[in-house]
Formats: sequence, C-alpha cells, structure tokens
Amino acid sequence: MLKKDLIFKSPVSKTIGFENVRDGKFGAVISRAGVGKTSFLVQIALTQLLNDDKVLHVSLDDNMEKINLRYSDGYKNLVNYIGYVDPQKAVRVWEDIKSNEVGISYNETTFDIEKIRDYLKSFKKSDFALPTIMIIDGLNFDKDVTKIFDKLEQLNKEFSIFTWVSMKSHRDEELCEDGFPIQLETHKDRVDKAIFLQPVKDKIEAVILKDGDRTDQQCRLDPATMMIIDE
Repeated sequence: MLKKDLIFKSPVSKTIGFENVRDGKFGAVISRAGVGKTSFLVQIALTQLLNDDKVLHVSLDDNMEKINLRYSDGYKNLVNYIGYVDPQKAVRVWEDIKSNEVGISYNETTFDIEKIRDYLKSFKKSDFALPTIMIIDGLNFDKDVTKIFDKLEQLNKEFSIFTWVSMKSHRDEELCEDGFPIQLETHKDRVDKAIFLQPVKDKIEAVILKDGDRTDQQCRLDPATMMIIDE
C-alpha cells in the first residue's frame, strides 16, 4: 500500500502521469543548470522502482556515491511529502526497491552506448529482468548527438527500454517558434515526452512541452524537494 501511495503522490504522477512514463521511446527533462533536471529524473526513476521495475541510471556528471545519494534523498523527500509514514515501513520499502536501481558513471570521453548494450545483454544472459527505463544524465546537447540517438533507438528496439535524458538549456537563449528550447527543437521528432523546468520566483514551474493531449499543462514544484506545491 505504501508503494502505491508514494507513486500516487509523486510529482511525476501529477505531471507526466505514472502510466505515461514509458509510453514511447524517448523523454527529456530540460532546464538551465541548477534548476532540477537530475532531481526530477530521479523522481521518474523512483516511480518505476516503486512499481517493482528495474532502472538503469547512467550519469556523465556524478560518481556512484553521488548517484546513490540522489536516490536516497529523493525517496526521503517523497516519503516526507505524503505525511506521516511509519519509519520502519519506509525503511522496508527502501530496502526492497533500492537494489533495482543500477547506476553507471561515465564522463564524456568514456561514455559508450556499446558498453551499455553489453551491460543490458548481461541481464538477458543471466535471465534477470531487464530495466524498464534508462536515465541518461549529462549528455551535451550543444553538440551533435544524432548518432547517439540512433544507437539509443536500437537499444529501444532490442531491449524495449524507454530512455529519459536531461537537456541543459541556457539562460539567454530564445525559444523556437513552437515554444521549444533549441536543444529539444533539434530532436523533437524523436522525443515523445518533454518537461521544461523553469524558475518562477521562489518556485519551479514544470511545463509539459510534449506528451500528446497533456501538452501545455503545468504545475509548481518546491525547488528544495521537487514535490508538487498545492495552490
């Protein structure tokens, strides 16, 4: 029951919709530096972990210790958000789900899709359940990543894995004619879902840029916890 309550209260369920997290091939969380892309991606991953799915988190920015800390903090924020929870129940759920999150740390030089493919193949060889989503945090979308997207699309076909990426926008860049940041505009035909995070006074506004009939919906988040602010 606690797992379902946490999923229901997740900022991801309130914005994207839990049932939509894996509907398609690619999703993107976009913001300028320091606004909360990684924290929101972690909340996306937590919804899947709470659904007893596996998650592969690939970071080009954080080491493994930092990745694990982000998940621990994200889980605590979600537990605190729903109100009083028996601490022992919260710990038991965390112990149950945390082993289903697998992190890989790269840098821009060592990042290699073929290594990720080999890693996913190892799940199959060992007859383990495959991750349902992959988070890739830290790709440089100021460079041409077309070939990377091509290879990720092959992974989607081969392993049925939905990939969420972070896209860093820049403060002084103008939006394109359709309202997309340039980083998304370049790849909009590939990306099925896109969430734009932008600071508004002392809050963060999460705007759905792409997601079928949910496009243009928005909500406010607490920048310290990434939880929904009820207004």
